[in-house]
Amino acid sequence: MYSKTFSRYHRGMIHEIPCKRMLILTEGKLGVFSSKTGVSVLRYRRDHCVGVLDSAYAEQQIEDALPGTGITGVPIFASVKDALVVKPDSVLIGIAPTGGALPDVMRRHVVDALKNGLSIISGLHVMLRKDPELVELASQHNARLYDVRDVGNIQRVARGLARATRAKRVLTVGTDCNVGKMVTSLELRRAAVQAGLDAAFVATGQTGIMIEGWGLALDHAISDFTAGAAEMLVEHVADRQICFIEGQGSIAHPGYSGVTLSLLHGTCPDAMVMVTRPDRTLHNNWPDCPIAPIRQQIALYEQMLAPLHPGKVVAIAVNTAGMTPEEAEAAIRAIAAESGLPAADPVRTGCAELLAAVRRQVGL
Repeated sequence: MYSKTFSRYHRGMIHEIPCKRMLILTEGKLGVFSSKTGVSVLRYRRDHCVGVLDSAYAEQQIEDALPGTGITGVPIFASVKDALVVKPDSVLIGIAPTGGALPDVMRRHVVDALKNGLSIISGLHVMLRKDPELVELASQHNARLYDVRDVGNIQRVARGLARATRAKRVLTVGTDCNVGKMVTSLELRRAAVQAGLDAAFVATGQTGIMIEGWGLALDHAISDFTAGAAEMLVEHVADRQICFIEGQGSIAHPGYSGVTLSLLHGTCPDAMVMVTRPDRTLHNNWPDCPIAPIRQQIALYEQMLAPLHPGKVVAIAVNTAGMTPEEAEAAIRAIAAESGLPAADPVRTGCAELLAAVRRQVGL
């Protein structure tokens, strides 16, 4: 649970984030993909969210701002002052912008929150604890700054040790960034638990950590040690029956392939579930960076893993957000035909087919 011990492997130092009444800060960015971090926390930690902080959407209902998510009943506030009526204890920064800096438009909310004694939970690359103004405000008003992406002093080089764990390892991999790898991992874990398996979710990014309460933000580790950090995460759940590891980036993405490869080699997955969005054709909408065909990407993931471990891509999770039911069904059928693998949308249609393919591969 979110309020339990928050382990970041910071040379044994355990951080606890006891916040249970969070405001999700999205200022001007509230949306399924534009505020992925905040929406995911709202979806999976709803009981700990008392409101959204976004002046651009303060006149709207959350159901209208986030259609199709199933998120209901969360008020949207224009300011910290307005939100005090719901007695928040913290503000969680609900976006993950390119470059990871705190946007100026959000800083005023963070400052106001600290002045009212609210702690700040941040998954940004920029460490708030290194910002003198924010540190001083936190000290003056008895608030805390939680830098979720701080991985501490990890200096471990991976050696393929994940292969020796009892836990069957399932890694979500993507045709692109921001396609739903974390959600797919969480939904697969949920389905596995419902099927009676002792299943763990392994968080490898800031949002997953905020949801699960432990993990490491691998994209903040020094490159030599990123695979080693992934190996550490697998060892943390080594005695479980199966673990679903949150994927990051994409092996073919020109900007973020490094952390993807580190995850692949650090976790040595027995099975992989590829996650894709049918409406995506370009990485980051860059015209000179087309997304490779799905069969090519399947082969690439398996070939990159093969020298260490014989893991296979066994199913395709299709993100059909924004599609009509008819469009979604057609897209899933087309991707199943193209890939030759079982395909389903884990949110819209459930994980039964995906989990069945995983279980066949790992022998559970």
